[in-house]
Amino acid sequence: MTFDQANTDQGLWAHSLTRRAECGPLTQELSVDLAIIGGGFTGCAAALEASAAGASVALVEAHDIGFGGSGRNVGLVNAGLWLPPETIVDQMGDAPGRHLIDVLARAPDMVFDLINRHDIPCEATRAGTLHLAHAPSGLQDLQERFRQGNQFGAALQLLDAEETQQRTGSGAFHGALLNPSAGTVQPLAYCHGLARAAQAAGAQIFAQTAVQALRHEGGMWHLSTEQGSLRAKALLVATNAYAEAAALPARPQYVPVNYCQFATAPLSQEQQARILPAGEGCWDTAQVMSSVRRDAAGRLIVGGMGNSNGLGGALHAGWARHKLRSLFPELGDLPFQHHWSGRIAMTRDHIPKVQVFGPNAYTIFGYSGRGIGPGTVFGSAAAQALLSGTTDALPVAPVEAYAERFTAAQGAFFEFGATMVHTLQRLR
Repeated sequence: MTFDQANTDQGLWAHSLTRRAECGPLTQELSVDLAIIGGGFTGCAAALEASAAGASVALVEAHDIGFGGSGRNVGLVNAGLWLPPETIVDQMGDAPGRHLIDVLARAPDMVFDLINRHDIPCEATRAGTLHLAHAPSGLQDLQERFRQGNQFGAALQLLDAEETQQRTGSGAFHGALLNPSAGTVQPLAYCHGLARAAQAAGAQIFAQTAVQALRHEGGMWHLSTEQGSLRAKALLVATNAYAEAAALPARPQYVPVNYCQFATAPLSQEQQARILPAGEGCWDTAQVMSSVRRDAAGRLIVGGMGNSNGLGGALHAGWARHKLRSLFPELGDLPFQHHWSGRIAMTRDHIPKVQVFGPNAYTIFGYSGRGIGPGTVFGSAAAQALLSGTTDALPVAPVEAYAERFTAAQGAFFEFGATMVHTLQRLR
């Protein structure tokens, strides 16, 4: 198996990115209303929201815009969380749970509205998403999610195996749950588009600018970088699963989970007419889940839990080949041209967190694999909250402290489990 070795970091998305946000390092001293650490969906959405409201904004990113999970995402613009609505209400309480469900149900509207309003070239396709039943037990799960989702106001459609095969081109599934309000994007291109829109609104965005020291003094936040410094009235930390590059007083607590993807050479026109012809993005009901979608050039992208750049990389690559053959036998020998991995920040209850870590300062994390819609919503809401001094706009109530136990051990356990499952599936 061969890959384009120049594109194994952010893989296909870096390869197909057409318009970048031009961002140099911070080399001066600035004083702003809002400082943001992290140039992913959350940070860039916050920068756009705040600058459009007339605030002075500076965003610093230790690497490049979209370097972390935002540039390694599958690209599914989902409505809601991974959790079923009743579970969210049970965990959060009726009113807070329903509020979060309602806000995130409208997340695709916000994402695609921003794309249209700011003319972001990111392969935006609003054809819905398909949650695929990998087994009869998976179909039972989808039937319950269909009941709950529509009870809470979604317009979900439950598809049988025949219609699922027509939509996917694969006979491997027992049915699917279609959410027509969702869709797909080229995630790195969307992130760069948010950054460019924020710049056009007046935000100053700096790449290759790691925060080396951070303190609150004299009613202001002070951020020191290698070549410059920031003073800000309010601070948002939006590093999610990539917090290691920032000097934070309290690092967000989450379990790191790896997810890898493999992109084929472009399919022929005839193959594209049969395989995901409408362009839905898909993921399945397996406990060790996998995903499949196409990009604008017709490449098929197979994803699954695990780190393709880690010790089990060869096993994950072998699994991807096996998965491709099992779903679409006619594509079994189509070469993979790109592969890449990213980290997911997972909380024990799978609900994102807004944590207060000082005066006028939030850190947001824990999308548990749902970064595009929630990241856009949470980033925009955090900017409103920090500028107004109220929490009314936030999708969830902020917490003063949040802790996860044995995060590294749990992350290693998930990686080991994904590697073992992928190995066993190859041997079947």
